[in-house]
Amino acid sequence: MAKNASHAYGPPTVTVKGRDVRLRTIGVVLLAGLAIWFIAANTDSVTIRLWVPTVTLPLWSVLTVTLLVGTAIGLLIAHRRARR
Repeated sequence: MAKNASHAYGPPTVTVKGRDVRLRTIGVVLLAGLAIWFIAANTDSVTIRLWVPTVTLPLWSVLTVTLLVGTAIGLLIAHRRARR
């Protein structure tokens, strides 16, 4: 099983199969897996009204674009905060 190998000077980690893995990495992998599962489970077509045109697309494509745009915005904000 995983053993806590957290040090006072580094990020919290757990040991999995002899390797130290950051808890943040495990969280990101779990969230990515849940997002992929959610996208794959929603395959019906939906009608989306953009300002003028109305478009019919599979819901999975809309969710994928939304996930990618949200990730890009989050990374941009994190990068800008790190520069301050």
